Amino acid sequence: MEVGKEVRTEEFRVSGNELVEQVKELVHQGNIRRIVIKDQDGKVLMELPLTIGVVGALLLPTLAAIGVIAALVTQCTIAVERIV
Repeated sequence: MEVGKEVRTEEFRVSGNELVEQVKELVHQGNIRRIVIKDQDGKVLMELPLTIGVVGALLLPTLAAIGVIAALVTQCTIAVERIV
């Protein structure tokens, strides 16, 4: 982490069918350090560390995996570490 930068964590509850779109939106914001997807019980299903330059074709396999998770869960939580 960069010196002098603060990391803030936010959590969002979304339904399974909103999961992929929400993750895409968060990635495009650009100040996200890590995304963690949890099920209703708080169990971590996937961690997605983001670095500068993780875009486009590199993200496609991850989005496909998130799509599979979305098909299996009805509700989930997205925890986002944001650099402020």
